[in-house]
Amino acid sequence: MNPLLGFILLAFSLFISPDFPADPPKVNQDRLHSSLMKLSTFGKNAAGGSDRVAYSQHDVDARVYVKELMRNAGLEVSVDFAGNIIGKRAGKTPGLKPIAFGSHIDEVPNGGDYDGPVGSLGAIEVIQTLHENGIVTDHPLEVIIFTNEEGGVIGSRALAGQLSQEALKTVSSSGLTQSEGIKALGGDPSRIAEVKRNPGDLAAFLELHIEQGANLYREKLDIGVVEGIVAIEWWEFTYTGFANHAGTTPMNMRKDPMLPAARLVLAINEIVTSHEGAQVGTVGKIQAYPGAGNVIPGEVKLNLELRDLSAEKIWMIYGEIEAKAKKLAEESKTEVSIIHREVASKPALADPAIQKSIENSAKSLGFTFKYLPSGAGHDAQEMARLAPMGMIFIPSKDGISHAPSEFSTKEDIANGANVLLQTILSLDKSLK
Repeated sequence: MNPLLGFILLAFSLFISPDFPADPPKVNQDRLHSSLMKLSTFGKNAAGGSDRVAYSQHDVDARVYVKELMRNAGLEVSVDFAGNIIGKRAGKTPGLKPIAFGSHIDEVPNGGDYDGPVGSLGAIEVIQTLHENGIVTDHPLEVIIFTNEEGGVIGSRALAGQLSQEALKTVSSSGLTQSEGIKALGGDPSRIAEVKRNPGDLAAFLELHIEQGANLYREKLDIGVVEGIVAIEWWEFTYTGFANHAGTTPMNMRKDPMLPAARLVLAINEIVTSHEGAQVGTVGKIQAYPGAGNVIPGEVKLNLELRDLSAEKIWMIYGEIEAKAKKLAEESKTEVSIIHREVASKPALADPAIQKSIENSAKSLGFTFKYLPSGAGHDAQEMARLAPMGMIFIPSKDGISHAPSEFSTKEDIANGANVLLQTILSLDKSLK
């Protein structure tokens, strides 16, 4: 061999990361897209949306299809007592904990085709790709299709040991209680406690998902490396005044609770936006009592939701809002009471090492990326209680989700699945 050529080949080999081979395996883009489109037929309505809500017959039928895909990919498939579909693939090194990944296939009423299915079928496609390339990882692999994510992350809460008996009594969008729905999926709600996993039972958990926002789409980026899933806190403010006739009560004699409530809505927007960061605040519900057009209301209720990766920041902002709410009550000669509702969700930070692995995987495949928080809740939020967690986002057209117009290109979906694949292979080497 020419000495110069030999030197060049040696130098080139030294610069190739052992985590990422020169020609890494790739998912089958067309097959993945085809399976997604097939899944979308389960529950498709006349308006083009999906009525595949959890526990519906559409959900039951779709799960038969998904389990078939999992078996065809070489997974050992079972349904746990919470109704989660679990697909297992053995590793070659005894004693190592599984690397788990997956998402959900249920949708909100009249939802879209991509929200959970991208992560679910993307996970199955990753397994199929490994199977076809004869790649056996050191760690066992576990694909999880979670029960009823949209109706309260039911399956992942069960795995994390956070699903109470009271929660099982709540009615889902299908009309069935959670308990009845789990039975319809082949689970056994009387044995829910047995599905609980303990911290350390998994080596890591990953979830591929569309970005439920427009950051990637607007900036024309390929991949989002999720920093964490935000905390959500809820409050209910009640302003109390004096109900009276709208035509006979002079303006200067009114104790109208609608005025401080309306001013508080504006103030919330000003306070939240006055701080740097990605925090958001929303008043999505306001009610006046007695609720007649010719009566000055005696009471007005409004709900506040704050979201951010930092619980401390949420409470700092809330403190400013509370002070403003009380000041507005005093100025309008009304009274205000505030109830803090049960915590909607706690923050779940992605593991820094997994974030870096996702970034490196994106780089190795030539994809553009950015770090960003998830403003929506996911099953990964519950799984973070059990294992180091990471999430991969792909663009969603115009940031739309939970709607029939929700859309991601098959190229973007395949990009995300390939990043998931390479991240799993990288973690398989680095996690012991």
